[in-house]
Amino acid sequence: MNIFFFCVFLIFTLLIVRLGVVQIVKGEEYTKEVTRTEANISSYPAPRGKMYDRYGRVVVDNVSVPAITYTVEKNTKTKDKLVTAKKLAALIQVEQDAVAFTAGQKSERDIRDYWLASHEEEAKALLKDSELKKSGKDQYKLQVERVPDAEIARIKSSPEELELAVLYKRFSAGYQYEPQVIKSQIPTAGKAAEASSMLTNDELARVSENIESMPGINIITDWNRQYAYGNTLQSVLGGVTTATQGILDERKSFYQARGYARNDRVGKSRLEYQYEEYLNPKKAKVEFVTDKNGNTLTERLADPGRRGLDLQLTFDAELQQEVEKILEEELKKAIAVSPYADRAFAVMMDPYQGDVLAMAGKGYDRYNSKKYYDFSYGAYTTQYEMGSAVKGATILAGFQEGLKPGTSFNDNIPILLKNTPPKKSLHPSGWVDDRTALEVSSNVYMFRTAMEIADIPYVPNGSFPAGPDDLLKIRNLYDQFGLGVKTGIDLPGEADGQRSNPDTVGGLLLNVAIGQYDTYTPLQMAQYISVIANGGYRIEPRVVKSIHEPLNENKLGPLIIEREPEILNAIDNTPDEIARIKEGMTMVTKGSRGTARAYFQGMDVAGKTGTTESFYTNIEQGIKLKEVSNVTFVGFYPAEQPKVAFSVTVPGVREKTSATAASRIIGDRIMKAYVKLEKEYENKPDKAQVKLSSPADSG
Repeated sequence: MNIFFFCVFLIFTLLIVRLGVVQIVKGEEYTKEVTRTEANISSYPAPRGKMYDRYGRVVVDNVSVPAITYTVEKNTKTKDKLVTAKKLAALIQVEQDAVAFTAGQKSERDIRDYWLASHEEEAKALLKDSELKKSGKDQYKLQVERVPDAEIARIKSSPEELELAVLYKRFSAGYQYEPQVIKSQIPTAGKAAEASSMLTNDELARVSENIESMPGINIITDWNRQYAYGNTLQSVLGGVTTATQGILDERKSFYQARGYARNDRVGKSRLEYQYEEYLNPKKAKVEFVTDKNGNTLTERLADPGRRGLDLQLTFDAELQQEVEKILEEELKKAIAVSPYADRAFAVMMDPYQGDVLAMAGKGYDRYNSKKYYDFSYGAYTTQYEMGSAVKGATILAGFQEGLKPGTSFNDNIPILLKNTPPKKSLHPSGWVDDRTALEVSSNVYMFRTAMEIADIPYVPNGSFPAGPDDLLKIRNLYDQFGLGVKTGIDLPGEADGQRSNPDTVGGLLLNVAIGQYDTYTPLQMAQYISVIANGGYRIEPRVVKSIHEPLNENKLGPLIIEREPEILNAIDNTPDEIARIKEGMTMVTKGSRGTARAYFQGMDVAGKTGTTESFYTNIEQGIKLKEVSNVTFVGFYPAEQPKVAFSVTVPGVREKTSATAASRIIGDRIMKAYVKLEKEYENKPDKAQVKLSSPADSG
């Protein structure tokens, strides 16, 4: 008994000592552990920045839409996801395009992941005992590879399980406390007409009624892009990914460095892509406080967030609408007589500031949809032979290389080279100087100018030993005007034209001088004519003028960044030389022999027409090298102190048809639209928030 009591005494002594250690020595530490909580931040979508035109009119806005989300919490298990997925699948219709993609994907990875999650015991049996020593990542990789083919085939044949596979993938797409958009009133793949692609009000009501029984499911307010001017400028404004698409793989490091989540919606093309860093919103943040077991104790709004910064564009939205309308109307007329004329472009710029006032393109899908579509981005991503419209640059380049202003050549005498067909003007016009050569569009004058640039004397019926260095020389001279080099516009994917290096140059150099070989973009043509219009400076085109703080009302907020006009280079010509070219271009529209004298009546427009031989090819339709012509026009208004420079390009027209006048007709109509709007803005100043720019304003 004494031994027994002694043992009991020792035990109680040890308990007392232990209790003292727990309460006194480590009491504070254990108390913290018992009451330990964690704060987790969850981010919710906020709208992107808006876009306004040059007069403060909203072009791109946001509209609120409801969305269903799923959030993985700390204590969420795989079986919890599956249970919730089954309940949700009974309440909403999963997009059929997503189901079809899952069923048809070659890797079948989503199906394999779903099977492993829903068959835990069978999944364990896929591993050998020796493989259990591997890391969890390596074990899962082996399990994915060993999912039975019969089970994959079974799931593919079951629409219900395919829907669960889609939902499970979306549930597992993000990190803890990172909401994943499961379905919203935004088409998941741009298919607005597909019933299953958008969240319906009935689905929203059913989910709302049962939301308490589906842990992790929530209904939030998402946003969608809204375009105030419909399809106007759509291809230049660009698009935004859906929540299911998330960030772009090719810019993954860019997004991760800036704290993006994988399912964040980002700009995927054009302006939305180019200015992602500014348009991206600051997301709202909700703080979840959990206990040590992962149970949520409280939640609060830690940061309300804000929408992205707003952009003021250089476009005049109403002018852009008019130009697009004109292009489509005239393209319809051209197609009626020229089956390969399936596109047309017009670019209008402030020659002093570089502001792109309108950049329009229309295309016609003859072989599939039989519809007209917005092809505005083609104005800077596609290139064409531009013909005589480049002759102003040819003469100015000749002046730089020794051609004297006022020099005359006989346009009636063709250029005769050894073993070469006569090279002549389309409509020989007698003796012409640099100004009248532009008026009548003399080819002979340009050929003789090219010879001056190459410093090769003309010998009738002799050889013309021009080489690659001569071709490079004239191309370098054209570079000053932006012909054949990128303009620097603040949009992704700009083309710089095409310049091939032929084995034999010879008479080809003469073709380059009349725009018959190298290709340029419609935007390059607008930049080139702007150089002449503003007195010799190549200005970088811009489509974003400034960046602003967002306001709750539809107007521009405080200025953050103003993008100043940038002069890229000056051409090496005197003011008198440039003035002669301007005079010659005025004679094109006002002279008695001008090639555009029938157009621009009552408007002080100067410019240059162009027609060039080309070919139409469509590999998909088996059409190769059909002979066509590209018709072009470049100009500026007014001729003395230009406010706007413009280019028009209509490729693929058939010769000797009414379509050969398409570029001049379009040029005439878009300038009338510009003048009309100019008068409206002057008479109704409330219609625009800023005045039209002018040379005097530009300094």
